[in-house]
This record gives sequence, C-alpha cells and structure tokens, in this order.
Amino acid sequence: MNNTESGSTNPVATEDAISVHDFSEKILEQVVHFHVMKMKGGFFLWVGANPHLSNLAVAMSSKYDSTPLSTLLLGDASDTTANSLSQRLAKKTKKQVFVSYNLPTTEANLTLLVENRIKKEMEVFPDKF
Repeated sequence: MNNTESGSTNPVATEDAISVHDFSEKILEQVVHFHVMKMKGGFFLWVGANPHLSNLAVAMSSKYDSTPLSTLLLGDASDTTANSLSQRLAKKTKKQVFVSYNLPTTEANLTLLVENRIKKEMEVFPDKF
C-alpha cells in the first residue's frame, strides 16, 4: 500500500465546529479516498473511489449491549458493509459513527485492507475522528 495523499485538514476554532480530514491510498491497485467529518460526539466517514453516496449507515454504543446499535439509513439493505464497519468503529471509538462505503464488496480482502487503513489513520491522527 502506498500513501498517495496524506491528511489534508481544516483547522477548527471551537470544539463544536465540524472539522474535515481527507486522505487517500492505493489499495489492491485501486486508489481509495477517505473523507472524515468530525462532529461533536461522533464523525462521518465516506470511503470510495468515485464521488457518489450509494449508502449510509449509523451506529452508536448502548449501555444495554456491548455491540453498538446500527441501522442503514440509505442504500441496499442486502449490502451490510457500511453497517458492519460503522458498528466496529463505534465500538472502537465509543462515538456515534456514520459510514458511507462506496467500493465494490466482491473483494473481501479489499474491505479488510480498507478497514485496516482507517484504523491506522485513527492511530496517527486520533484528534481527526
């Protein structure tokens, strides 16, 4: 994996403002773009190769269950990638997480590598999520 673009960000004046963080990486011969909008108490993550929003899922932690609650807000209900990713990120961050995953799900290895890249970015830039 080669990093093709590294972390362009918009500075924020207050904690209540929305901050933006973008990064890209070539994964399995495909350039994947990541767009993060950090909000108070959560974040929105868009993942894709082309600029479209084909699905949107949200997940959040619950005091009643160790698995975060999640639902698909937009898109094909038979594709659970956005839902699953939002749950895992909500569990990791303890925040409300919106995810739009716009890559082909036919390559399971791609999905795993994309998730690993997100986690790597979260380790390097924890304040952006």
